[in-house]
Order: sequence, then C-alpha cells, then structure tokens
Amino acid sequence: VQLQACGGGLVQAGGSLRLSCTASGRAFTSYLGWFRQAPGKEREFVAAISWRSGSTYYGDSVKGRSTISRDNAKDTVYLQMNSLKPEDTAVYYCAARPLFRSSNGLEFPTNYDYWGQGTELTVSS
Repeated sequence: VQLQACGGGLVQAGGSLRLSCTASGRAFTSYLGWFRQAPGKEREFVAAISWRSGSTYYGDSVKGRSTISRDNAKDTVYLQMNSLKPEDTAVYYCAARPLFRSSNGLEFPTNYDYWGQGTELTVSS
C-alpha cells in the first residue's frame, strides 16, 4: 500500500483548501485517515473515512469546518478544509488501516500501518 498526499500550500486565514490522498493498494485497507503535525507538537487526528461505507469521523479541532470524502473509483480521499486558521498550519499526513480493523481507535496514529509522505499547509494571519 502506498499513499500519496498533495494539495498543501499557503492560504490566508479564512480561506479554504482541499487536500487529496491517493492510495495504491486501496483494496487492502479499511479506513483512511488524515493527521497533522505542527512543529514541536504531537501528531493530531484530523479526520477519517471508511472506504466501504463512507462513514466519517472528525477531530474536535476541525469538526464543522472540514469535510472528508472519498472517490473509490479514483482510490482517492479528499479533505476539504474551510475557515482556515493560523493554528491549522501543519504538515498533513494521510494514513491507512489494514482490512478487518474496526473503527475503534481511529484517532490514534499507532493504529495505522501505512503512511504518506505529508503535505504542508501554512495559514497566514
């Protein structure tokens, strides 16, 4: 399984951005999640989605401002982020869980086996 994240960049506060993560070997995975890590901080859960059902899960810091979606035909998950704040500045990583794992613990990075290389988002004030 290989994950390729893209879409980061420099955005003004209040703006929007869409991140993408394409998964080769998607058939071997159950959930795809987004995490972010700001300098000097721990990796933080942002959102996750089930490839099969489309069920979505969000971290408190982005709930109501972000939407995670999937396009199974393209093996791609999107993270639409709106009303961006300077505190959203971080490197964003996508990660995938193997098949047959439940939705328990989606917010913990250790529960994901596959990781993309990260894409950097900077939100200016």
